[in-house]
Amino acid sequence: MARLRGRLASALWPGNCLACGADGEQGCDLCPLCEAAIPWHPGACRRCALPLAAEKANTTNPHDTASATCASCLAEPPPLVEVRAACTYGAPLDRLAPRFKFHGDLAAGRVLSALMVQAFAALPRPDAIVPVPLHRSRLRQRGYDQALELARPLASALGVPLLDGALLRAIATSPQSRLDAADRRYNVEDAFDVRPRVDLPAHVVLVDDVMTTGATLHSAAQCLYRAGAVRVDAWVAARVP
Repeated sequence: MARLRGRLASALWPGNCLACGADGEQGCDLCPLCEAAIPWHPGACRRCALPLAAEKANTTNPHDTASATCASCLAEPPPLVEVRAACTYGAPLDRLAPRFKFHGDLAAGRVLSALMVQAFAALPRPDAIVPVPLHRSRLRQRGYDQALELARPLASALGVPLLDGALLRAIATSPQSRLDAADRRYNVEDAFDVRPRVDLPAHVVLVDDVMTTGATLHSAAQCLYRAGAVRVDAWVAARVP
């Protein structure tokens, strides 16, 4: 009966594509054209997720991080051992992500989280997933934490413990989107703390929506290392190339 009601609702009140506004299909959140256009992330450096040249990306061993690392990360290894991006930041992700992050569109967030589940389902499981938190003042203003909204269904689908609240945003930093790369690093330096009496497992994955320069994720990773984590990775919905 519930399934029948769902089919009737889809027929009587067809949904619209969250990316372009066109008619949805059988209750889907994306139209067929936008779904076909999803920019899955190509072969990329395993330390920063920036695209690699085709000949270097086609490694025979997908878990050999050294053979798929860009020159910049080889010269100056970042604190993240591995970074995975579900998609490249482009259409239709460049419409979904801002709607989710800045305009309260949690349905768009569910689409992004579903893309992450699909992209990361075959990866080795970490000991825990940690969402990159908002400062409490930004959380009050926005009403939800976008990283937590991505991490909760991702952790559930992959069967990985979610450490919600283990990482705290100690400083109310300026929005990163307004800053250049150097100022981004300075802006989030020492911006995070780990909640007292939290025992971190050895292998932790940070979850966030979009990675641009990596400054926020790097600062969060360094905080987790200081609190006892042995390996910190990051999984993001989209990577800005």
